Amino acid sequence: MFAASDDEDNNNNNNDYKVVLFDWPFSGAVKDQSLYDPIKYSSLEAFADDLITLMTEMNLKDANFVGHSMSGMIGCLASIKRPDLFKRLLLIGASPRYTNIDDYEGGFTSSDIEELLKNIESNYEGWASAFSLGVVDPNDMASVNKFRECLQRMRGEVALSLAKTVFCSDYRDILEKVETPCTIIQTSSDMVVPNSVAQYMEKKIKGKVTLEIIHTNGHFPQLTAHLDLVKVLSGVLGFDLNYI
Repeated sequence: MFAASDDEDNNNNNNDYKVVLFDWPFSGAVKDQSLYDPIKYSSLEAFADDLITLMTEMNLKDANFVGHSMSGMIGCLASIKRPDLFKRLLLIGASPRYTNIDDYEGGFTSSDIEELLKNIESNYEGWASAFSLGVVDPNDMASVNKFRECLQRMRGEVALSLAKTVFCSDYRDILEKVETPCTIIQTSSDMVVPNSVAQYMEKKIKGKVTLEIIHTNGHFPQLTAHLDLVKVLSGVLGFDLNYI
């Protein structure tokens, strides 16, 4: 996940961006494991506050924020609190709610989520392997293995806490408060976030919204269809692919 902002010193050259890439405190790449507090991060609001703090300290304003999955909703929350920080939200496979309810199809039943949490707690290594095959295109084993290794670098108790925060959340009511222009990027087949969720968000978000479909399988187009994703990003951000 990264935030990109126009560089104030580039004389408005649309090919030039300042790119900021960072890890959330739950990431296995973060050496200080004490940074992740399961109580503090029991909701996405704490992550949104971290994002606002980071952008404020780096003096980032009018930024194009690219957030994948839970990071997409974090970006939405942050944009409501500090709309001046954001020019556009690019939401890849984002979802305000993962469980089905009434006429809303989130992708999972309540029993699905209960089983998922049970498996994380009882056999994290086995769950990580099985989950990776389900959410990443199984025809791209290099990407499956890469994601599995990322999961396995996390401690099981952290993964369980995070899964509860993500899969048991419901942020549908904030969508009508998001006024920042949004681009929703969705794969054509995603077991985590069905297309109905992207269409729901397109209807509910208050600001101007466009929906882009990438024809690939899985929840991670940045791994399995990165060239297609770059094409979408280039169209939205207005940079020349020949320049890259």
